[in-house]
Amino acid sequence: MSWFKRTFSSSIGRKFAMALSALFLLIFLLQHLAINFTSVISEKTFNSLSHFMGTNPVVQFALQPVLIFGVVFHFMMGFILEIKNKSARAVRYAKNDGSANSSWMSRNMLWSGLFILFFLAFHFADFWIPEMVYKYVEVNPSDPNRYYEEVVHMFENPIRVAVYCLSFVFLALHLLHGFQSAFQSIGARHSKYTPAIVKLGKLYSVAVPALYIFIAVFHYLAH
Repeated sequence: MSWFKRTFSSSIGRKFAMALSALFLLIFLLQHLAINFTSVISEKTFNSLSHFMGTNPVVQFALQPVLIFGVVFHFMMGFILEIKNKSARAVRYAKNDGSANSSWMSRNMLWSGLFILFFLAFHFADFWIPEMVYKYVEVNPSDPNRYYEEVVHMFENPIRVAVYCLSFVFLALHLLHGFQSAFQSIGARHSKYTPAIVKLGKLYSVAVPALYIFIAVFHYLAH
């Protein structure tokens, strides 16, 4: 408990915890993308992977709660850091031109994060809650071939597609600063490796959201 208090009572400790949750979510985004992208390649493969993820007890009752905790923790730490740093940032910007010393993404991480939070709430209401009701409330029979058709039906609605696409644009903006910031907060700063991390961050921040957008647009146009 004393370690916990020491960690979260310091700015460095909070940033470190925030960075760890960010890295965890970066890994999840890749895993989620890998499964979802199979929906544009092979209906059978997508159904098989989705059925495994949706019925495996380890995924459902161990990994899924960890993921939800990681998401909630990341956003809570983001808000705490923003509140804690607001006064210090105001003083610093009074002495220096903030816009000249930081990127637009870094100055607006809270707003891009809020839009992503809105999207997560939308996605939970649109997909996760109905999925939980289907499996654990109504206790419908398990159908290993239902997942692809559900995705196709989901992206028939142009409003839903627009919300998904706009949300991933905001995710890209959030990641353009957040990716590098996470590595910096855990101490991964080195003249030899930092340029590679910066390049990898830009590639990840653009490519991953772009592929999510591609999936949504593909299913909308293909059906």
